[in-house]
Amino acid sequence: MSSVINAAADLAGHALSTLTRGVAALRPPSEKPLHPEGKMYAGRLVRAGSDSPIGVPWIDQAGEDEVTVRVSRAVGLPGRVPDVQGLALRLREGPTGSGDLLLASTGWNPVTRHLLLPAWSAHTPLTSLLPYRSPAGPLVIGAQPVDVRGYHLSWATVGREWHRFADLTLETALPPEDEVSFDPVVNPLPGLQQYSWVEQLREHSYATARRLRRASPG
Repeated sequence: MSSVINAAADLAGHALSTLTRGVAALRPPSEKPLHPEGKMYAGRLVRAGSDSPIGVPWIDQAGEDEVTVRVSRAVGLPGRVPDVQGLALRLREGPTGSGDLLLASTGWNPVTRHLLLPAWSAHTPLTSLLPYRSPAGPLVIGAQPVDVRGYHLSWATVGREWHRFADLTLETALPPEDEVSFDPVVNPLPGLQQYSWVEQLREHSYATARRLRRASPG
């Protein structure tokens, strides 16, 4: 069964890679194929710890992380047109480690949390869409906006209820030149692993995006 899942993920990954190249072909060479523009922030993630420990210290234990955050629109459509919203976090090196987290606009219930849903702004529920491997089983991370620069972060095993564990605050706007390249495959979250089929699904499109960025002039 795992070989079938991996094969299907590989095919889907190639399809996403083709889609990425197609979107890139419609843009000026200097622009990224996905998330062409974003607002960058220095932020703080305050972890209260989880009410249901799962064996992942970064989720289970209280603490604080300094983070770099990007808020963006996936396709870069005009603001009056709904787009898939993105919220990307990079944990700076801390006691529990570092890593990247990518969230996209989705629903919030056990089914729609795995479906991309275009929205007008990032003031909408966002999730990791695809599950991480954890000691508690397949796990999804989500964020709910509480104000213009604040989000509650929660985790949920697939099909189960959410458990809030942290608050994210976007503190200081950063200049565009401070933008970083987020990649949860290369930079996984501390204590969480990507399933092999998730890596296959993502890696083709991420590799294509990285190649296109390197090939862009300037």
